[in-house]
Amino acid sequence: MKYSLKQRVLSFGLTAAFGLGMFGASTAANAGPDGLQIMQKVSDAKMVDGSEALVKMTVTGKEVRKLSMATRLYDGGKTEKRIIRFLSPSDVKGTGVLVYDYADKPDDVWLYMSAMKKTRRIVGSQRSQSFMGSEFTFGDFSAPELSQFSYKVLKEEDAGGEPCHVLEVLPKDKATGEAEGYSKKVFWVGKANNTIRKGEFYDMDGSLLKVLTTYDVKLVDPAKKRYRAMKLEMENKKNGRKSTFETEKFALSPNAKDDYFTTSFLENP
Repeated sequence: MKYSLKQRVLSFGLTAAFGLGMFGASTAANAGPDGLQIMQKVSDAKMVDGSEALVKMTVTGKEVRKLSMATRLYDGGKTEKRIIRFLSPSDVKGTGVLVYDYADKPDDVWLYMSAMKKTRRIVGSQRSQSFMGSEFTFGDFSAPELSQFSYKVLKEEDAGGEPCHVLEVLPKDKATGEAEGYSKKVFWVGKANNTIRKGEFYDMDGSLLKVLTTYDVKLVDPAKKRYRAMKLEMENKKNGRKSTFETEKFALSPNAKDDYFTTSFLENP
């Protein structure tokens, strides 16, 4: 995946590349409460036609990991395809994840483990599993459609140095919550750019499990007013560990190769 010098801009492309759950590329079929409308704007604000990125992943107690990512929209924006490949260190080099993030049905997710030379499907019941030993889960990177949750605007409060709406997000049924591993999420959404600046994640017993903080939001596509945070940090309040994802290079790439988004490429780059 190559980057034009003219295209290179600093940004954090994780949310596009992974479709980070709380930012999921989903749509709501019907008009809903204010909270739902805000979350739809969050989804819209991060969508780009295509992108390529190089990202640094840091996990407490582990080596720094480098990975490449690419995304592209299909079906008139109803499907976002994403591929992630680990570049280093050697024990994870070649490992990759392919995601088809659909607007109106469960996502398809494949994980290729280079050490075993084996690809496996990530099913709904595995969404709460750790993503490559980090404090993020597979579910954080691939959300169900927005209609599977209810939303309530709790208050207005600053986060990340900007005024935010504070929203409570609850799964509409037990199965959705158990699949994600969260009984409740609370998000601080920036009013100016519809970008999540902070998030709280509560376990199935209702106690605070993790806190997400985002940093340095950038306007990556001025024509379409698309925003990204350059850095995401997830802190696990139960074990004290932290994981961060930070983009080192990012480029808009609306014509990213179709071949990138196949299981063949996942297994044989």
